Amino acid sequence: MPKRYFDRLQTIDYLIRIKGTGKPAQLAKRLRISERTLYEFLKMMKELGAPIEYDRYKESYYYSEKGGFNVRFSKNLIAVSTMFLLFFLIW
Repeated sequence: MPKRYFDRLQTIDYLIRIKGTGKPAQLAKRLRISERTLYEFLKMMKELGAPIEYDRYKESYYYSEKGGFNVRFSKNLIAVSTMFLLFFLIW
């Protein structure tokens, strides 16, 4: 999967968090993707649990709950999952 896919996901996430997406056509144009591709991103984000809503008055997507995506590599996740596994093996 190309890096730009994750970059777009992070950009969409950021714009949703600040309630600055604009209308779907504007957001798609800003990201240089088709509206159909934008809707696929939004669908995927919703399937991953993102509570995305659209405010017709403000003409922007927003999250109905606080949160956001964090798509980065973290060494700490391995250490935490290993400690979690060890805890249950010992218990």
